[in-house]
Amino acid sequence: MTTGELKKKYIEFFKNKGHAEISGSSLIPENDPTVLFTTAGMHPLVPYILGEPHPAGKRLVDVQKCIRTGDIDEVGDPSHLTFFEMLGNWSLGDYFKEEAIRLSYEFLTSSQWLGFDPETLSVTVFAGDDEVPADEEAASIWRSLGIPDERIYFLGRQDNWWGPAGQTGPCGPDTEMFIDTGIDACGPECKPGCSCGKYFEVWNDVFMQYNKTAEGSYPPLEQKTVDTGMGVERTCAMLQGKKNVYEIETFIPIIRAVEEVSGARYGAEGAEAGADRSIRIITDHIRSATFILGDGVKPSNLGQGYILRRLIRRAIRHARKLGIERDFLSAPAQACILAQRDAYPELEQNRATILEELAREEAKFLQTLQKGEHEFEKLLPNLLKNPKRIVPGRVAFRLYDTYGFPIELTQELAAEHEMSVDLEGFREAFQKHQELSRSGAEQAFKGGLADQSVQTRKLHTATHLMHQALRQVLGDHVQQKGSNITAERLRFDFSHPESMTEEQIRKVEEIVNEQIRRDLPVRFQTMSLQEARDRGAIALFGERYEEQVKVYFIGDFSSEVCGGPHVEHTGQLGRFRIVKEQSSSAGVRRIRAVVE
Repeated sequence: MTTGELKKKYIEFFKNKGHAEISGSSLIPENDPTVLFTTAGMHPLVPYILGEPHPAGKRLVDVQKCIRTGDIDEVGDPSHLTFFEMLGNWSLGDYFKEEAIRLSYEFLTSSQWLGFDPETLSVTVFAGDDEVPADEEAASIWRSLGIPDERIYFLGRQDNWWGPAGQTGPCGPDTEMFIDTGIDACGPECKPGCSCGKYFEVWNDVFMQYNKTAEGSYPPLEQKTVDTGMGVERTCAMLQGKKNVYEIETFIPIIRAVEEVSGARYGAEGAEAGADRSIRIITDHIRSATFILGDGVKPSNLGQGYILRRLIRRAIRHARKLGIERDFLSAPAQACILAQRDAYPELEQNRATILEELAREEAKFLQTLQKGEHEFEKLLPNLLKNPKRIVPGRVAFRLYDTYGFPIELTQELAAEHEMSVDLEGFREAFQKHQELSRSGAEQAFKGGLADQSVQTRKLHTATHLMHQALRQVLGDHVQQKGSNITAERLRFDFSHPESMTEEQIRKVEEIVNEQIRRDLPVRFQTMSLQEARDRGAIALFGERYEEQVKVYFIGDFSSEVCGGPHVEHTGQLGRFRIVKEQSSSAGVRRIRAVVE
């Protein structure tokens, strides 16, 4: 079964069970500023998981592209990827544990669907702790389906607990499903979650049933939600009888392109294990970079751009291990576009930009790499004299600051000589030089709410008012380019070629505060996207929307396609004030504002 066939079957199965198909979202999250990328299918649905009604109803199904870099050091093993596709189905206050688990079991084992042998299926459930009891309910449901106790494993929070994203909010236990690959156990303690490769995780059902409070208690949620995720690549590897995810059909063209330019042969008898690992890392990282570029991110030293740059540079570093000393990224990137353009037309639409950015970054980094490696080799004799075999943080930072040499590559070079790097010292030097964090989430995040608090809702509503006021004062060319809203302030990026005058800033404040004094009602209607546009509603980011969308109307003043949440009327906001207006990037301005 190919990845395309798996996705088709999954959607068909859940549509037959009353779920509405919704389209996947961008890799750049809009409703969760706690992450740089969409790392799970739930991120685009955060407002609805928290109680906002979804235009498509209470049962949903989709395919979502995701990026995760928390396990980047594991990439190259049989199962870990930075870019992957996730199949998901949701129940927003409708069915809960029993139906969710039964649906998962049916899709996995029924001969009409995936047809996995039930004897190969093992599951994990939450073991409980001092704060939340063990999930005996989920275990009991699995037993009723024929899964014996010896294949039901109770694990702790690190393995079987989800959320909350912040310090407080919806959270709950999950149950994960694993396929036994048939290889021998690595030891008596081998169980699902072990890295030896015997158990391959394919599905995860999350049960949002608690609400963690600021006091640390876990009262039950009024709306209990099911959030599930099935990894496309991992499931297909098991369906196709492959040893690892890199052997399924979406990876083979990329691997072939790497082989052609390097002369190495993946999986060749007698080949070095390190060569196969490097080919896998290059394949994964170029695939991820292609998709990130396809969603509009460009390499930089902050936020999403930093992650993109790190992936590209890590791929080039491993290419050099294979003997590739010249530009090579174009071929595997084009192979990726060709393999996935039918499912993701944005790759073909943005082909020229993707290839141009890769070529530019490749040329830049090859120079950086040569200079940085040369400097490291010069330092090496003295570094090896250190009996602790530690590269000082200030040395690692000098390589970064003077030569643009990433700390990750310094770590890799150090490891090759059985040394480590003083990361704490590096971070201290980094922060002294410039007050930036590696994630850069605050500086570069493209939109979303930090939480669902009353104050954040106020600022979210004020953002709608300000957006419309900016269009009135500056012109209809003003379009939102990003936002980040916390309980303390709103940050709003918008298209405008020059800095605003003091008079323009004051005028925007006056218009917004006038709408607040009018105490306008805030309401939403569900309608087709075309009807929303016909009625003049603003739709943001050029995003792919569902056929049915929610449009928030603020009196007779503004209307925008938005998932919410907002206050009920503008009189609740308080006084609006713009704190700062500055440049964000070429042709884009940034406003920080508060309500008092």
